[in-house]
Amino acid sequence: MSASAMKLARVETPDGIHSGEYHDGVVEADGTTYDVGEVATLRAPCEPSAIYCVGRNYAETIEMRGYEKPEQPTIFIKPPVSIVDPGAPIPYPTFSEEVTYAGELAAVIDERCKHIDREEAPDYVRGYTILNDVDALDQPGLTSRKAFDGSGPLGPWIETELDPTDLSMRTVIDGEVRQEASTERMLYTPDELIAFLAERFTLLPGDVVSFGSPPNPGLIEPGNEIEITYEGVGTLRNHVVAASA
Repeated sequence: MSASAMKLARVETPDGIHSGEYHDGVVEADGTTYDVGEVATLRAPCEPSAIYCVGRNYAETIEMRGYEKPEQPTIFIKPPVSIVDPGAPIPYPTFSEEVTYAGELAAVIDERCKHIDREEAPDYVRGYTILNDVDALDQPGLTSRKAFDGSGPLGPWIETELDPTDLSMRTVIDGEVRQEASTERMLYTPDELIAFLAERFTLLPGDVVSFGSPPNPGLIEPGNEIEITYEGVGTLRNHVVAASA
């Protein structure tokens, strides 16, 4: 990681939402320092027009589920209303009784891009953050399962200097390790996936591309605390709350 590495964050304060650099519990924005947890609350670190997600992208998932490696990436889209801020509650959906999680590394796009080569992809990335791909398994089709309100906890910030190809990750729920893997086990690399998506969609500044998850055994339920950590990025923490009408 270079000396120019930064953690870019968005915070809500009494005088509005500000974007700046996170360091040791504070965010410096527009010449003002905000203490996170005191006068400021972390918000999702970007405002995407869409979250582009990739499924079945880890070798362990293919092996465990008995899938064959897809000829091309499996993709789906979460809308902006899916986003949950770092530390905020994940609302358990009223329409499901079988909800799971997925700790995923995600890139945030920095410049509008379309039809780019994989070698160019890093030039269009602002940095990396973490997505929890919440999934209502008992619903039909990927959109019904994965695109509902509250299905995309995102954060806690954007790490601007990172090699995403060999990072350790861990998901812990109520103190129990549920996921532990490395991004080197991805079937398609982040650069390949960004180029694949940019052939089909115009990616806009702030858009998120999430690279899939290793196997995620077990379900979540109200009361659970979820912590997803990616080496070099940080930890995304959220808790699950009971369904409400």
